[in-house]
Amino acid sequence: MSERRNIALRLCYDGSRYHGWQVQKTEISVAETLERALTKICEEPIKVVGCGRTDAGVHARRYCANFRSDCRVPLDRLPLAANARLPLDIAVQAAVEAPEDFNAIGSCLKKEYVYRIYNSTIRDPFLEKRVCFYPQRLDLERMRRAAAAFEGTHDFRAVRSVGTETKTTVRTVHWCRVERQGALIEIAICADGFLYNMCRAMVGTMVYASYGKLEPEEIPALLEKGDRRLTGPTMPPQGLYLNRIWYDGAVGKMMTDE
Repeated sequence: MSERRNIALRLCYDGSRYHGWQVQKTEISVAETLERALTKICEEPIKVVGCGRTDAGVHARRYCANFRSDCRVPLDRLPLAANARLPLDIAVQAAVEAPEDFNAIGSCLKKEYVYRIYNSTIRDPFLEKRVCFYPQRLDLERMRRAAAAFEGTHDFRAVRSVGTETKTTVRTVHWCRVERQGALIEIAICADGFLYNMCRAMVGTMVYASYGKLEPEEIPALLEKGDRRLTGPTMPPQGLYLNRIWYDGAVGKMMTDE
């Protein structure tokens, strides 16, 4: 019997057509679509472990998944083989052999999400499913002050939706930055982990702060209270991208290579 390898993949996808990453009973997901392609290539049932649960409509510029198989397809050819069997809105970009104990979610050091807002009174049809169209004027300076208030280690239960159970709601946000180029505002949030809908809720809080529904300096106290009702809306999914993800070793190099 040949030895089963632990194979890590770097992929990207447009999540518009999918009901998120996670395999669903009735809806099509990114994981299920990838598993079908890999099952054909490896000629055995394949189950993938993803680096996180992206929701319906959320995208990934960089995503990591791993699976175990005794498939002998050379790893430099695996992306081409997979892409020949995948729809055009999912692409495997690279593959490496991972250590035996590697797990795409458990071995992750930190992740960066980017939320994109198209802040214009005139919408762009080409960006319809790839940005949040927001016609009201947003105050960048107030948003930046709100973003800075989220940095550091806090209990983030005030900016999560009730969903997946977790041992703790404490997370460390390494940076939360707001940049604008023309009509496009990009908010980059990097943390050691994220709660369910945490990014989209944080951006909702920044938007509330932008037009005076709350003061940026109130955010630490709102996090202390832990009341989701006080921190603004959860922004829609199509503006959110998993942008970067960090690991040690060969998988880390694959995920950060250009």
